[in-house]
This record gives sequence, structure tokens and C-alpha cells, in this order.
Amino acid sequence: MFMSASLATRRALAALLAAGTLIGAAALPAAADDHRRDHRSPHSSIVIGGVQSDGPGRNDRSNRALNGEWVEVKNTGRHSVNLRGFTLTDRDGNRYRFNDFRLDGRSSVKVHTGQGRDSRRDVYQDRRQQVWDERDSATLRDNRGKVIDTESWNRRGNQHRG
Repeated sequence: MFMSASLATRRALAALLAAGTLIGAAALPAAADDHRRDHRSPHSSIVIGGVQSDGPGRNDRSNRALNGEWVEVKNTGRHSVNLRGFTLTDRDGNRYRFNDFRLDGRSSVKVHTGQGRDSRRDVYQDRRQQVWDERDSATLRDNRGKVIDTESWNRRGNQHRG
């Protein structure tokens, strides 16, 4: 059976368009999902929110004075992030490592120097000495050791480096 060239061309084109439609329909949910998702790392919403390097009152090494100094870690994103393995370090190499801690979206946790009972809003390094000096920096790293955020300060104030 012999087809005319125009009929054969039309059928080939129709088959090609149908195949393209199927491939496009299969890829559509993935493409739509990619569009909704932020293409940055899920950890990019985790930042250092603030620092209190010298607690209020006397600096007498009491637990109260030690817990007056803290570094705030914020989740600016909508989704919770597990901070397990994230570390917070100072210039002298003091390090705090988060255990299994889920930080909800649009929330924060303060990492206090002294001893206390961990909660959703406050965690404690259980140290007996001050960590954050009046001239220092806090570096937050993810569970792979990649620097996520850094905050430096001196007597004149803070300097944020994301």
C-alpha cells in the first residue's frame, strides 16, 4: 500500500507530537516541583541571628553569667531543618556540636555557654568558662563542615558575613 508524501509526513508529524506530549506530561510534575522548590541548599535558610558575647551583670563565671552569653541560630525558611552534626565555633577553636535537634521553620534557638536543660528555644554547651570574647567570631558549619554563616564582633559592634 502506497501513501502520498503529504499523508506520510502528516502521520509522522502527528506521532512525533504525540510522543512529545507524553514526554512533556511526564516531566511536568517534576518541573513544577522544581519551580516551587528553592534551588539553594536546604541549609541556606540557617543563619546566625544574633550574639550576646558578654552577658548582663557581673562576669563572675557563675552559671547565670555564662548563660547570659549566647549565639542565636535562626531558620529563616518555612521548613524545619535537623541541625544534627552542625557546629558552632569561636576563634579559639571552642566547638559546640548539635545533637539530634530539629529547628522549626521561621524559628530560632539560643546556644548558651553554661549549663541548663535543653529545650526548643535554648540549648546549653555545659561549659564552666566563658567562650565568646569581646573580640571574637562565631562560625556555623553544616554537618559536612561547610561554612554556613559567620558573625564577627569587637567593641564597636557586629559584622555579619553570610
